This record gives sequence, structure tokens and C-alpha cells, in this order.
Amino acid sequence: MADRTQRIQSIIGKNITEIIQFEVKNPRIGFCTVSEVEVSSDFSYAKVYVSFLGAKYPKQNLEELNKTKGYIRSSLAKKIDIRKTPEISFYLDETYEKSEHLDEILKKDAKAIEKMKNPH
Repeated sequence: MADRTQRIQSIIGKNITEIIQFEVKNPRIGFCTVSEVEVSSDFSYAKVYVSFLGAKYPKQNLEELNKTKGYIRSSLAKKIDIRKTPEISFYLDETYEKSEHLDEILKKDAKAIEKMKNPH
């Protein structure tokens, strides 16, 4: 069952990426990357985690993307062969931003430790 779930998540993610890149004609969405898809056990709901590379206001991009989720779902239904196309919910994936922030903190700590070791 887990293999089937992973396969369907992968297929949904791949197809949603293609739909956003090639079919959705909203320039306010920007460059959107689907990073992860989680489907419910009965495949009726899908959480799609996205990130917007280079976006100043990713939450606004996410709002614009959510406005197109009906179109994305109907286009997805034409592309995949499952009994019921899941309801799609988009969520902002902030993993990259969090890792960048954590990286900055670690660099500052490393510099502070180095200063403590060599006070000259």
C-alpha cells in the first residue's frame, strides 16, 4: 500500500508541476516548484507543498496559485488514471528558507567560538 501511495504522490506532483509550468497563465504565480505531495489514505485529498524561488512575497504567490486550484484539479483529472481526483490544497514549503536561516546562525556561532579560542 505504501508503494502505491508513494507512486500516486509522485505522479500527482509531476503532473501538477507540468500543469503550473505549461498551462497556468498567471504571471503573478512566478516560478513555482512542487517539493512534496501528501495524499490521504483514501486518495481523496492531496496536500501539495510548493516553494517560489526568488519571490519577494511567497504568500501572495501562494494565494494566486490557490485561485487556480480548480483548473489544476480538472487538468490533473484528464492526465492521471485514478478513480477520483483528489481535492488539492497548496501549502508553502519553507524548508529552504529555514535551512538558510539555520546556516546563518551556525556560521555566526562558529565565528564566535573561533574568536573565543583565539582572542588575539
